Amino acid sequence: MSTEQIAQVVDAKGLACPMPIVKTAQAAKGLATGQLLEVLATDAGSTKDFAAWAKATGNELVEQTVEGGVYRFVLRKK
Repeated sequence: MSTEQIAQVVDAKGLACPMPIVKTAQAAKGLATGQLLEVLATDAGSTKDFAAWAKATGNELVEQTVEGGVYRFVLRKK
């Protein structure tokens, strides 16, 4: 678990693809380089969506966990 401060949290629970990514992209625009963004989602497809989005945008997927049906992603703004 990272001790770095999460700059912003996106609650995308209950949203279907592509909304978790859309909300994440919007939130990321407001962050400075290196800041962390935490995303919470319940869409099972979000695991591969976030991996692909991070790769496509150059943002780093720092952490990825799932607990009780909630997927948690921590991304570092490039």
